[in-house]
Amino acid sequence: MKMVILVAYVVMMIVVIAMTARKNLSLNDFLLGGRNVGPWLSAFSYGASYFSAVIIVGYAGSTGWTNGTSAVWGGIGNAVIGSLLAWGFLAKPARMMAERLDVGTIPSFFEKRYDSKFLKIFSSLIIFVFLLPYSASVYKGLGNMFEKAYGFDYTWCVIIIALLSAVYLFAGGYKATAITDFIQGCIMLVGITTVVIYIVRAAGGISGGLAALEDPAIGGVGMSSLFPTKDKATALYSNVLLTSLGVLGMPQMIHKFFAIKDATSVKRATVISTAFAFIIAGGAYFAGSFGRVVLAKIASPTGGTMADMVNSGAMSMDLIVPTMLTDSTVVGIPDALQGLFVVLLLSASISTLTSLVLSSSSVITLDLLGSIVPKLKQSSQTLVMRLLCVAFVAFSLVINFLLQDTPIVSLMSLSWGTIAGAFLAPYLYGLLWRGVTKTGAITGAICGALISLIPPLVTGDMSLAPLSGCAAMILGLVIVPVVSIVTKAAPLEQKHIVAAFGE
Repeated sequence: MKMVILVAYVVMMIVVIAMTARKNLSLNDFLLGGRNVGPWLSAFSYGASYFSAVIIVGYAGSTGWTNGTSAVWGGIGNAVIGSLLAWGFLAKPARMMAERLDVGTIPSFFEKRYDSKFLKIFSSLIIFVFLLPYSASVYKGLGNMFEKAYGFDYTWCVIIIALLSAVYLFAGGYKATAITDFIQGCIMLVGITTVVIYIVRAAGGISGGLAALEDPAIGGVGMSSLFPTKDKATALYSNVLLTSLGVLGMPQMIHKFFAIKDATSVKRATVISTAFAFIIAGGAYFAGSFGRVVLAKIASPTGGTMADMVNSGAMSMDLIVPTMLTDSTVVGIPDALQGLFVVLLLSASISTLTSLVLSSSSVITLDLLGSIVPKLKQSSQTLVMRLLCVAFVAFSLVINFLLQDTPIVSLMSLSWGTIAGAFLAPYLYGLLWRGVTKTGAITGAICGALISLIPPLVTGDMSLAPLSGCAAMILGLVIVPVVSIVTKAAPLEQKHIVAAFGE
């Protein structure tokens, strides 16, 4: 039955690709869906791109294991900051400014907003380089789940996923991703609700699960509390901040704002996106918080329990969620529902992958190649973008194999921290404040990237990535205005400020 559900999903994707491929007549259609994407498609596309196997498998499993029920702050932060704040305060100005400046990518936005070729090239390189390990983390989470659920070889799992993503993007473009994201979002809502019910039941119900978490043999004091213990608070809140505030500066998410239809659609999308995030992220982290309880009931093939294997380091935390969902002895999710959840992860992950790939390929085509060959025909640009979509998928697949032993959380944290650290402050101030200067934006972008990268790379300790990423975002929000106040805007800059704000 699991295989039937998987095949049905793949057939559905092929149908959508066939329907949308003929409608991508221009580069604008391929990249932005003609800036005519409605609120439901936009909101579900945002949510489906946000919550992939990285969050559901990687973060929910490891954060829940380490912190217990206080892990739900991840879901709360993702919904309130990553969705409500993003849509409620940034979507409308982003949509309006993108149309006034006639841009479809973040590097183009930076170039025209700040009249800076340097920012365009710098941001293009940051996106292309650091979205690769993020893509690799998506492959890793999905490959682990497929290996557990179907018994497929990990290598073939990720290769098939890559091929499916490449074909999907080459033919369909953004409109195809938006339509399938809506369908995938519906699957995700049903799937995550089902998973929460089965895992909570396996843990002994909510009250039984919370009581078990306090058992020193399973969890310990504070594991059932809504707030983390002091020794775990910094790591937890840095992860929450990185995955919630960081999303405001991620190019594949900002792209959704550039493509939405109008201001009225933004209001409706805000409500839809926030509700979606509460259910998906909140449900995933809540289910993950009972990982210790459930795995303590599942027998290990080598003796003892699966919880013992995680505690001893014999099993990666990346396998906590896949192990719970595929267990037939304690959790007992029926075969058909297991298939539904695997399709949930597949759909969420392909949505994220396609968003990442579209962002990266558009950067190379429009921002780097466009600067070198400014008179390249639009039809040629569209073809180049399609080919680059395929190339980026191949690159990210190679990175996945090279970094196969690196934890999912570490891969994602380094990517998000560096990109958000570089982009968040220049993007936010560029949208909302006329007084930000080119020098302020450039300084903030460079400092943000360096602050995120230096600690984990110099020490070799990838666990520092979430904390250094948060520091990069917060310090960037301070550096950009301070430098902007010190450096006055040159008279030449006034023209593009007027163009950006429409006055």
